Parts: sequence; C-alpha cells; structure tokens
Amino acid sequence: MKTDSYNRNKFIFYFSLLVLTLSFNNQSQSNQRRDFFNKKNNPKFLTETDAGRLNYKTGVRSILEDSKGNIWFGSYGEGVCLLQNGKFHYFTIENGLSDNQVRNIYEDKNGLIWFECGRGLSTYNGENITVYKERNYGTKNIQERIESSLWFKGDQTEGYSRLEKYPGVYQYDGQKLNYHLFPVTTTPSDGFKYYISTSFVEGKDGIVWLGTYGAVLGYKGSDFKLMDNKYFGLNSKTSPLHVRSIFQDKKGNLWIGNNGIGVLKYDGKKIVNFTEQQKLKKEHTKGNSLEKVFSICEDSLGNIWFGTVGSGVWKYDGHSMKNFTKENGLESNHIWTIYTSGLGELWFGGANPSGVYKFNGHSFERKY
Repeated sequence: MKTDSYNRNKFIFYFSLLVLTLSFNNQSQSNQRRDFFNKKNNPKFLTETDAGRLNYKTGVRSILEDSKGNIWFGSYGEGVCLLQNGKFHYFTIENGLSDNQVRNIYEDKNGLIWFECGRGLSTYNGENITVYKERNYGTKNIQERIESSLWFKGDQTEGYSRLEKYPGVYQYDGQKLNYHLFPVTTTPSDGFKYYISTSFVEGKDGIVWLGTYGAVLGYKGSDFKLMDNKYFGLNSKTSPLHVRSIFQDKKGNLWIGNNGIGVLKYDGKKIVNFTEQQKLKKEHTKGNSLEKVFSICEDSLGNIWFGTVGSGVWKYDGHSMKNFTKENGLESNHIWTIYTSGLGELWFGGANPSGVYKFNGHSFERKY
C-alpha cells in the first residue's frame, strides 16, 4: 500500500511538472509570436538601436530638434529617425511615412511634427506617424500673411498633381492645408521653374521667402515679389538659376545657394554674385569651389556657413573664406543641410558617407 501511494504521488508530481513545462513553452511561444507580430506591425517604429552613428547610407537631408528635446533626422531615401532617450527609432513608409525621402521637418505651434517628403506629407502626434491627406483647393491666391504658418512644396517629387495643376504652395495655418497658386504666367518651356526646391524662410521684415528651381518668391501679406533669371540678369550664356537653398542672416541679407552658379547675395536693394566676388568659381580655384551650394546657415558669431556638393564646407567671417574638407575631420564633401541646435551648435548633415557632423571651433567631428 505504501509503495502504491508513493508511486501515485510520484506520478502526480511528474504529471504536474509536465503540464507546467508545456504551459510555459506555450506561453513562451505565444509571447514570441506576439513580440514578432508587434515588431512587424508596430506603427510606432520599424527598428530600434542604441544611439551612436546613424544607420543611414543615402545621406541626412533634414534635421529638427523638437520642443520636447527629441531630435529627428530625415534621410535622402531611408525614411526618418527619432533620437529619444538614448535610442534611435527608425520609421519608413511601413510606419506611416508618405515617402522615404524626407526633405524638411517642422514642428507646428501645437507640437505636431510635420515631414515634407519627396511625395506627400506625414505627421507625428507623439505616438504614431500617419500620412496627412486633407487638402483644400478652394483658395486661389494668398491674400494675407498668417503668423506661424508652415509652407510646403507640391505633393509630387517633381511637377504637379492632378488637383494642383499649376505652380503653387501649400500653407498650413494651424487648421487647414490650403493650396495657393503662384501669381505667375507659365510657358511650356518653364519645366520645373516654379517647383519648390528649398525649405521656406520667415524673413525679419515679415516676408516669407520660397525658393523654387528657377526663382525666389517673396510674400508679405498680399504683396508678391518674384526674382527670376530676368530679375538677376541671368540667361543661358551666364547659366540660369538652379536654387537649392535660401537663408536670411541677422542683418537681413538674403543668401541664395545654387547648383551651378554658386551664391547670390541680396540686401533688399542690390544683388551681388558672391561666388564671383570671392573668386571661388572652378576657373579661379582649380579645385574646391563655391558653385554647388545646397545649404546655408549663420552661427552665433555671425559667420556664414555654406554646405556644398563636392567641395565640403565653406565659412565666411565677413572678410575671408575658409574651406573645410576631409583633412579637417569632415568625412563627407556632400552637405545636404546645416542646422542650429538648441545649444547653438551647428550640425552638418552629410552624404557619402552619411552622418551628422559638428564644428568644435577648429575642426569637424562626427556627432551622429
């Protein structure tokens, strides 16, 4: 009897152990399936890595440090990355972006993050990225300047959508995204002349500046200013405009960076070809030039910085120019964007190789 009882208890023990083991394995497999499902379908982010070097190959096209201290990096063709709490979170079209090219990133007055993509727009509300689909085509021309507006290019990578039809700009006033036609007369030979190619600039004098491939446009209330090849005295012989960056400095000068003819400087009255003035065309330098300028910024000391394609970075201190390349720690000679951080640092977003660099006062070092 004692042996039977012992065997029965032993059987119960091992049977219970087997049940617990199977239950644990089933729960573990269930958790693994759930984790896999979440990673595959999680709308928040595609992958997560510890902060270090950005895992991009195509280049850093845009940067934003938002009001919460998060840092966003838009790529040329790999989506956008959020640096938050010491980790990189990567988002692509699988997570709500309208396109994997992120040209500009903005934050509106309500804390909503906007991504101006190669195609379309997306927003981030603190939890998810979603494609922004609402559009209003009922207004024709801009009648007044609205404070804290955001301005965006058309929905196509190049050209105009079926609803846009003609050259114009999207204006988000905090409630609606309105498409406004430019008050210009177009011709079949214009091509992408009036298609927006830069981020917008809110000027000190109340003018909103927009850079297009073949012109610079300014809005102040209902007033409209058009600066094109004719305005600048350019033609096919001198090489036409190919605007890739615009910037207004603290003194009110508007700097216009081009892919080909270099930098034009406009003080509100006269225009100077800054590249020619500084003798930085290839025919003068026989090396790095200031002809292909894709980004412009000003530091706290009033120095003007130019990011180029093929010639690294140039700094203008008001008197002379200085060039920074790989010899100065700048791994990339292709600088898409220059951004001023909350601490006043200048961050340079590069390609080939991709990364973000900062100037330490003497040379460049990789930051992200």
